[in-house]
Amino acid sequence: MAAARTMTRLLVPLLVAAVGATPARADRSTPPTSAIVDSTAQGGRTVSFTFDDGPDPQNTPRLLKLLRQQQIRAVFCLTGDNVLASPGLVRWIVAEGHLLCNHSTHHDDLSTWTPEAIRADLLETNAAIRAAVPWARIPYFRAPFGAWGRTPAVAASLGMQPLGWRLAISDWEPPGTEVLVDRLMNGITEGAVVLMHDGGGDRTQTIEAVGEVTPRLRADGWRLTVPARRG
Repeated sequence: MAAARTMTRLLVPLLVAAVGATPARADRSTPPTSAIVDSTAQGGRTVSFTFDDGPDPQNTPRLLKLLRQQQIRAVFCLTGDNVLASPGLVRWIVAEGHLLCNHSTHHDDLSTWTPEAIRADLLETNAAIRAAVPWARIPYFRAPFGAWGRTPAVAASLGMQPLGWRLAISDWEPPGTEVLVDRLMNGITEGAVVLMHDGGGDRTQTIEAVGEVTPRLRADGWRLTVPARRG
């Protein structure tokens, strides 16, 4: 494990140089805009689940197993630091067919940063991801804390759609599984992107809530899908 992390860290500077000039080829087919999307592409009774601040060695494997069982395709918003610490989890996420989102390198507030500094940070995160999964497609960027500043235009220039949300269930302060279930069932609206977490602490309640809510939503005619690619 330590050897893998060391190799990943050594590859990151090389990959930053390699991908710094242009977005990855896989991202060019649907050019993003600087609009912050917070909805699914289809509308209607659709909803998209997104998970921030991972990958996490305790929470992410449990969540991935649940998503497979429930047949949910989600978006994972990854920080560069956590990618470097757990590159195998990034490979697992991609192998399960989930989508990737750049969530900055250190989860800093980027709202006051210059475009040049933002670009360097986003490229560093992308390079860490691609050191784990070469030429991985990274279609989205989400600003830490929702503090966007000048990040949307920079992200779009790098081939990533800025990804917001319509519902955040405040699971960073775990209130109990049933409270999270209520927040999901009462807060989801048609076409909503939902913000949850698999990193940043014990996310057992979040995972349990997803497991309880998904069958209820489907029984009510909801379909789980992915966010819109463009604004």
